[in-house]
Amino acid sequence: MTTLYRAASLALALSAALAPARAQQAPRPVPGLDRIRHIVVIFLENRSFDNLYGAFPGANGLSNASESAKTQVDRDGKPYDKLPPVLNTMAKSPNAAGPAPVDARFPTDLPNGPFRAEPYVGLNQTTGDLVHRFYQEQLQINDGKMNKFIAWTDAGSLVMSYFDGASLPLWEYAQKYTLADNFFHAAFGGSFLNHQWLVCACSPVFKNAPDRLVAKLDDKGALIKDGAVTPDGYAVNTLYPRGGPFPKQATDPSFLVPPQDQPNIGDRLTAKGVSWAWYSGGWNDAVAGRPDHDFQFHHQAFAYFRNTALGTKAAKAHLRDEADFVAGIHRGRLPAVSFWKPIGEENEHPGYANVASGEHHTREIIRMIERSSLWKDTVIIVTYDENGGLWDHVAPPKIDRWGPGTRIPALVISPFAKKGFVDHTQYDTTSILKLIETRYGLAPLSSRDAAAADMTHALELQSPGAPQR
Repeated sequence: MTTLYRAASLALALSAALAPARAQQAPRPVPGLDRIRHIVVIFLENRSFDNLYGAFPGANGLSNASESAKTQVDRDGKPYDKLPPVLNTMAKSPNAAGPAPVDARFPTDLPNGPFRAEPYVGLNQTTGDLVHRFYQEQLQINDGKMNKFIAWTDAGSLVMSYFDGASLPLWEYAQKYTLADNFFHAAFGGSFLNHQWLVCACSPVFKNAPDRLVAKLDDKGALIKDGAVTPDGYAVNTLYPRGGPFPKQATDPSFLVPPQDQPNIGDRLTAKGVSWAWYSGGWNDAVAGRPDHDFQFHHQAFAYFRNTALGTKAAKAHLRDEADFVAGIHRGRLPAVSFWKPIGEENEHPGYANVASGEHHTREIIRMIERSSLWKDTVIIVTYDENGGLWDHVAPPKIDRWGPGTRIPALVISPFAKKGFVDHTQYDTTSILKLIETRYGLAPLSSRDAAAADMTHALELQSPGAPQR
């Protein structure tokens, strides 16, 4: 079986990835960064860079992809003669054996390589979901060859689809402000783990997890049995917080992630007296026990931490509903750092959301900020939690056992953002943490955010709005 990406030197990588940052001092101040009074992070779902921005002018897009990265191979390394059918995972019963049915909207004779989706599905239509799990993504990346995305998916050649995003609202913002085309999601796999890395640059600890949850690897690091928890006790695939909220069917507390004690960005901000909040669509209803059918419990990152678990004063102060976010914008009063997570149907996640609906809702929020008194000193970062199992041609950098994973879109929208600029700087999700830490003089959370680029290259801090040189 294929060996996992970075399976070698496991012990060394573990210590490097999990140890607190060696230098606990805050990053050096960046001149002009103190002019920014509000940082807003908008965290959308499950799109690779090439899937939405592969045709963006001036970006490292599909025209730069090598033939070897475009040509997908099976698990034995043999190139497919043509792409296998697209499978409709939405139409498969959860308990049904075997593959999902073929999605009849797509042809079954596409050539091996990326293909444009619009002749078959539009940006306002929903496709099937795709495998996007910790071990499977490493196998898809295939040591940077980027050629086993079909081999390790459950959705057939849907992984190779892309859109022309030129008609999308966020594409317009990317043209007007800054698009980062070398931004990777921090950790291999799915939403649960990458939300954790957004707030703590760490993987949740789950020692003594039930055996049914634990993955099994052979002595070479190859996957024998998939699981939500690594053999050495870190939660990497979807699990729910023991303190809630969680779905009604999650009744056995031994299968819920215990409260986490690692430092997170909320702790750092609170200790420094800097205001912050996590705003989530559908939060109030979920906490009240009447969650929307598309509320995603595993997207609520701070609920996993002891200091901000449900029932704490900190949770009441900092974990808020999207309605509070909108009201704060209209009043011109947001905290210094805001995270906004849209509800499921508006987050662009394949399987239960489409791209267009999420983008239009996101544009509404951004326009509210632009028209408010907040705009003059705000930086908005729009990015995605992970690639959702969708192919991208750029090999991620090799940093530690956790990632980074596949490249994703990231936009910087602000009066301070460089205008019409494509930023080629290497970033990952922890670069958002680094920007917050640099702005507010906070010590890093781990070695990853300590070493990350802080995204100030996307900003014109000395002369906002000046033409780009």
